[in-house]
Amino acid sequence: MLAGGRSTRLGRPKPAAPLGGRPLIEYPLTALHEAGLETVVVAKRGTELPRLDVPIWLEPDEPAHPLVGITTALARAGARPVLACGCDLPFVSTPLVARFAETAHPLVVPRAGGRIHPLFARYDPALRGALSAALAANRSLQSTIATLDALIVEEEELAEFGDPKRLLFNVNTPEDLRRAEQMLEGP
Repeated sequence: MLAGGRSTRLGRPKPAAPLGGRPLIEYPLTALHEAGLETVVVAKRGTELPRLDVPIWLEPDEPAHPLVGITTALARAGARPVLACGCDLPFVSTPLVARFAETAHPLVVPRAGGRIHPLFARYDPALRGALSAALAANRSLQSTIATLDALIVEEEELAEFGDPKRLLFNVNTPEDLRRAEQMLEGP
């Protein structure tokens, strides 16, 4: 679980942001846990987290880049692949998590709404060198993914697990948090 972002657009720490009476991070953590995955949270020192029942792996404080959390997780996981999942994805489902976790391809990334979503993706340890090089060059995560042999899971396949826009909805702003509250209440 990636929780090392600065949450500048939300204006408060994302992991602890209240959604439906629970911290935002609890929703994707539950999906990962229910899928049977060994779950950890990767965060920067000082990240405000609610009380969690999973290990916390600290990532370097700098740079502020999503690849920091992914490369930290890959380094700590050793020979095991990593299913990265942003703490701001409250509607990712257990069946979708299981599908991505069991797919034996070095990089598995969903595409919905015309763009890829690399903060919910399966990364193989073989990618660690390429991802570390991209981080050192300060390349964007989107452009980095475009250079790798990614298995792209398209909307049609994602739809087997629910509405792709809902599954991959992420909370970045106060408006997104309000929208997520509405989505919890119903369609």
